[in-house]
Amino acid sequence: MNTLHKVKIAVVLFFTAALSISGQIRLPKLISDGMVLQRDIPLKIWGWASAGEKITVHFDQADYPTTTDSNGNWTVTLPPQKAGGPYEMTIEGSDTIVVRDMMLGDVWICSGQSNMELPMRRVAPIYKSEIASANDPYIRQFEVPKTYNFIKPQTDLPDGRWTAADPRSVLDFSAVAYFFAKELHERYQVPIGLINASLGGSPAEAWISEDSLQSYPAYYEEAQRFKDQHLIDRILSEDKTRISAWHNLLYQKDAGYADPSHPWYAENIDASSWPEMNIPGYWELEDDRPLNGVMWFRKTFDLPENLQNRSALLILGCIVDADSVYINGQLVGTTSYQYPPRRYEAPAGILKAGKNSIAVRVISQSGRGGFVEEKAYCLDFGDSIVDLQGPWKYQLGARMEPLTGETFISWKPLGLFNAMIAPLLNYQIKGVIWYQGESNTDRPLEYRQLFATLIRDWRNQWHQGDFPFLFVQLPNFLKPYPEPTESDWAVLRESQLKTLALPNTGMAVAIDIGEWNDVHPLNKKDVGKRLALAARKWAYNEDSIVYSGPVYESMKVEENKIILSFTHTGSGLMVRGDTLHAFAIAGADKQFVWANAAIEQDKVIVWNDQIMHPVAVRYAWANNPENANLYNKEGLPASPFRTDSQ
Repeated sequence: MNTLHKVKIAVVLFFTAALSISGQIRLPKLISDGMVLQRDIPLKIWGWASAGEKITVHFDQADYPTTTDSNGNWTVTLPPQKAGGPYEMTIEGSDTIVVRDMMLGDVWICSGQSNMELPMRRVAPIYKSEIASANDPYIRQFEVPKTYNFIKPQTDLPDGRWTAADPRSVLDFSAVAYFFAKELHERYQVPIGLINASLGGSPAEAWISEDSLQSYPAYYEEAQRFKDQHLIDRILSEDKTRISAWHNLLYQKDAGYADPSHPWYAENIDASSWPEMNIPGYWELEDDRPLNGVMWFRKTFDLPENLQNRSALLILGCIVDADSVYINGQLVGTTSYQYPPRRYEAPAGILKAGKNSIAVRVISQSGRGGFVEEKAYCLDFGDSIVDLQGPWKYQLGARMEPLTGETFISWKPLGLFNAMIAPLLNYQIKGVIWYQGESNTDRPLEYRQLFATLIRDWRNQWHQGDFPFLFVQLPNFLKPYPEPTESDWAVLRESQLKTLALPNTGMAVAIDIGEWNDVHPLNKKDVGKRLALAARKWAYNEDSIVYSGPVYESMKVEENKIILSFTHTGSGLMVRGDTLHAFAIAGADKQFVWANAAIEQDKVIVWNDQIMHPVAVRYAWANNPENANLYNKEGLPASPFRTDSQ
C-alpha cells in the first residue's frame, strides 16, 4: 500500500469517526436517570444530535418523533402526565439512550445564598432522627454545579445528577429544601424534585438576566466588564499571589513554629507564663485596632479514667477566622474560614486518663479574631461532657497587616444566572423557593425593586406564567440593641414584605428562629415547614389554610394610643408569654421609644404614657429584635413592620 493511499484511508476513517461522534445524541444533565418531571403540564424533552437527524422519544407506550435543526437542536413536547413512577424513557436516533428510574411529581427550584445552600450535614447534630429515617426515594435532589459565566446564557450544566434521599445522601441535600419537600410529599403523596441552584454569599443581582439588569446601569456595566476573560484571569492570579504571599509570610513569622522540635501545639509545651483569656470571646484590640495574624491558645484538663481511650467529639463553637486544632500534640481538625461549626473527631486512644492538652492555632485575617460567644465548647463523649469554657492560655504567634480578601467573581452581576439558571429554563417546574438577602443588606431599599425584578425576570424566562415564588424573610441576627434604632436588616425585611404585592408570592417569616451569633441558624426544619405552608396556599390552592403569621394592614390614632389592624390573623392574635414586646412608638419628632402593647379583639393597642400625640409604631424593627412575640393562634409569627414606611 503506497503512502498516498494510506493517507486517504486515514482521512476517511477520521471523518467517519467524527460523523459518528457528532451523530451521538446528547441530553442535558437534568434529563438523566432518577429525574423528576413536572406532572400535569406539557413537558419539554430536548437535546442535541447531528443536523437533520431524526429523533424519536419513546415514553409510556407512545412515540414522539422530531428532526434536529441545522444546529443539531431538537425538542419534543410530551402531553401532561399524571404523578407516578418509576418510568423509563428511550431516546432513539443514530444511537439510543435510555433514561431510567424517572418520576413524575412536582419540581421546585431551590435558590439563593448560603442558608438555602446549607446541607443537612451542617445541621445534623439537631436532626439525627430525621436523617436516620430519611428513606425517601420519592424525594430527589439535583445539585446544580456552582459556576458562573458572563459571556452568554449556557444551554447545559457542566455536571450533576439526581439523587434520592436516604440517610447517607440526604446529608448533601439543602436542609431547607429537604424539610420543605418532606412536608409536601407526606401531604400530597407525589414525588418531589428539588433543583438546588444556590451559592453562599451571592447577591440578588448575580441571579438576574442581562436584559433585566439593564434597569440597573451600575450592575449592567459591571457585568459587561466581566465578559473579559483576561480581566478575570488577572484578578484570580493577583488574588492567589497576594493571599499566598500573606500566608507564607505568616508561617515564616509564626513564633509557634520557630523551634521545629517544640512547636506550640506539642503536648508538653510549658505555657505557664502565657497570659490567660476566657473562652469563648475575642482577643483584645491593639491601639483600638483589631490584631491580625496568628494567636495560639492552649488548655490543659484532667480526664477521668473511665473516659480514657474513648472517642469523643471536640466541639469548639465557631472560630474567627481559621483554625488548626491539636489534642496532645496530634492534629484532629482544621477549618479555613469562620462560618462552619467546629466539630472534630477525637479518635479513641488520643485522650488519656489524667492531664491532657488542647492547642488551637487561630488565624485572624481581618477584623477581630476569637471564639464566637454563646456557642458550645466541650468534649462530648455521648454520655459525658467535659466543659472547655473558661480560662485558656494564649500567646501571639505573629502580627500581620490585615489581608485583603479574595474577589468573589461568582457574585458579580449576571454570572450565576447565565451558568446556573439559564440551563434550567426548558425544565418545567412547580415553583421556586428562595432564601437570600443577607448579601444585599447594605442596600436594603434597592432590594425592594431588585428582588421584584428577579421574580419577574425568572417568570418571563421560564414561560410558565406567574408560577409560585416563595421566599424566606431574613431571620433575627447580630447583637440586640437596648433601645429602638435604625436597622438595614429591618429595612430589607420590609422590602421582602412589600414583594408580596406581586401575584403568587408567599413569605415564610423567620424572625423568631435566627441566632444572634450565627448568620446560618441551625433551625431549618421550621423554615421548610413555613415555606410548605405557603406552597399549600399558592401552589396547591388550599384556600382555607392559614399559611402566614399576622401582617400589618393599617393604623388608627385614638388619643394617646395607636390601634393596629392585621391580615392573616387566623384564629386570632396571641402573645407568646405574658406581655407583648418589641413594639416602639414615636410622636411627631420620630424619636422612637419602647411602648406598651396589648391585644384587644384581634387588634393591637400600642401606647407610651410619655407620648401624648403618637404618629407611628414599629414592631421588631431591629437587626435582632428581642422577644418579638406577636403570633396568630396557629403559631405563626408576625412579620416585622413599621407604620412610617417609605
